[in-house]
Amino acid sequence: METATVRELRNHYTRLLIRVRAGGEIVITQRGEPVARLIPERPAEPRKVNWAEAPEITRDRSLEPMLTAQESLQIVHEASGKW
Repeated sequence: METATVRELRNHYTRLLIRVRAGGEIVITQRGEPVARLIPERPAEPRKVNWAEAPEITRDRSLEPMLTAQESLQIVHEASGKW
């Protein structure tokens, strides 16, 4: 692990950032005491969704009324042209 002073950070920040981008880690010191750490940014992990556990899938539909074919057809006709 590399160290750099606050003055070095101020005067040579591009050189330090090149090292950090390459995977290095730099501890910034002020009067010999560590005050900050420069580390490379890690890409965010993509969110994973378990669709099998989604509420829309696991909802109990056994007690919900079933539409007849005529009621379904009426809903389709009412909604047609609105999108």
